[in-house]
Amino acid sequence: MTFVHQRANKYRKGSVTMRFFQKDFLLTFGPAVLLVVAGFYIAYKFVGPAPPDTVTISTGRKDGMYYEYASRYREILARNDISLEIIESAGSGENIEMLVSKKADIAFVQGGAKKSEDTEGLLCLGSLFFEPLWVFYTGNKVINRLTGFTGQRIAVGGAGSGTQVVANHLLVENGLEESATFLPLGGMEAADALLSQKVDVAMMIASADSPVIQKLLGQKYVYLMDFSRAAAYARRHSFLSTVKLPEGVIDLEKNLPVENIRLTAATANLVIHEDLHPALIYLLMQAAEEIHGGPGIMQIRGQFPAADYLDYPLSDVARRFYKSGLPFLQRYLPFSTAVLIDQMIVMIVPLIAVLLPLIKLTPPIYQWRIRSRIFRWYKELREVDRKLVEVKAGKFSIDELRADLQRIEGEVEKLEIPISYEDRHYNLRMHINLVNSELAELESK
Repeated sequence: MTFVHQRANKYRKGSVTMRFFQKDFLLTFGPAVLLVVAGFYIAYKFVGPAPPDTVTISTGRKDGMYYEYASRYREILARNDISLEIIESAGSGENIEMLVSKKADIAFVQGGAKKSEDTEGLLCLGSLFFEPLWVFYTGNKVINRLTGFTGQRIAVGGAGSGTQVVANHLLVENGLEESATFLPLGGMEAADALLSQKVDVAMMIASADSPVIQKLLGQKYVYLMDFSRAAAYARRHSFLSTVKLPEGVIDLEKNLPVENIRLTAATANLVIHEDLHPALIYLLMQAAEEIHGGPGIMQIRGQFPAADYLDYPLSDVARRFYKSGLPFLQRYLPFSTAVLIDQMIVMIVPLIAVLLPLIKLTPPIYQWRIRSRIFRWYKELREVDRKLVEVKAGKFSIDELRADLQRIEGEVEKLEIPISYEDRHYNLRMHINLVNSELAELESK
C-alpha cells in the first residue's frame, strides 16, 4: 500500500511539474509567438490579392482585326489558366467607355480616339501596330489632298469608332465640314457603299491585313489616295506617323499597289484600367510581344509592341517590361507558380526579419527564467553564511540561523526545475549542506 501511495504522489508531483513547465514555456515563448503572428498579419496586409482567373477585353466588330487579335490573346492567356472574355463593340470610342465604366479590363484603342475626359483611371501598355488612314475614292481625277473631296459624300466611319473621331477632325481641319456630306458608315458597310456608288469617298483606319482593305485594294476604278502632306499631319498630331506602302507589297503578281503610296497612320494601343493586376499586365505584355513582334507590311521585326505613339500614360509595369523584360520568376516558372512564390516572398521576408531576433533572444530569456529560481536562493544562503561569522560576536543566535537554513532547504526541495538544469539544483543543495555542516560545527563548540 505504501508503494502505491508513493507512486501516486510521484505521479501527482510529475503532473504539477509538467503544468508548471508548460506555464513557464508559454510565458517565455508566448510573446514570441504573438509577435510572429502580428508580423504575419502585417505582412499579409501588404500582399496584393491573387490575379483573377477571368478578365474581359473590349474589341470591335466581330469581322474586324481587333476581334481577331483578341482571339489570339485569349488562346495565349488560356495556356496560363486565365480566361479572356471578348466583348464586341462599335469601336474605339465605345471601348474607352467600357474601360472607364469598368465593364472591361482591357481594350484595343485606336490612336487619336481619346477625348480629354477619358483619361481618368486608364493606362496604356503600348502601341501594337500601325493603322493607316486609308482614303479610297472613285472617279477619274487623281486626288492627293483631302481638300480635293469638296462637295462629295464621305463615309467617315461608324458611330463610336475611332475612325470617325480622326476622320471628322482631319476633314474639319481641311475646311470640309460645310462643303461635304459626312456619312456614319464604316468597315464593310462603307466599302459596299463605295462600290455601289452610294458614297464617293470611304475613309477607314485599319491594318493592312484587314479584310476590308484587301477587298478595296483589288477593285477596279477604286483608288487609294496618296497623302502628299502625310509629314504635315504627323507634325500636327502626335498620334499620327508617316508610313509608306511600297509598290507591289500587297500582291506582287497583280502589282498592288501600282506605285509607292504615302499614308498617315495611327497606331492600335492596348489600354487597361489601372486596377488590372500587375501579374496579368506582364502576361499581356508577353502575349503582345508574341503576336505583334514579327515583321509585317507596315513594320519591321521587333518594332512592336512599343512605348511610342501613346494617347494614355504608360503603365509602370509596362515600362519595366520594356526595360528589363519579364520578372525573374515568370521567365522560368509557370505563371500561377510564379505568382504564388512572389506573394510568399512578400510575406516571408518581413517574417524572417522578426524571427531571427526572436530565435536569438528567446532561449536566453528562458534560461534566465529558470536560473533565476536557483540564484534567488543562493542570495539568501549567502546571507546565512555571512551571519555565521557574526554568531560568535553574539549578533545572531544559532537557533535563528537554523530556522532560516531549514526554511531555505524546504523551499529548495520544492523547486521544479527542468532536467537539463537539474545539475544547478543539486549544486545548490550541496552548498546548503555545506552551510549546514558549518552551522553544526558551531553548535558542537
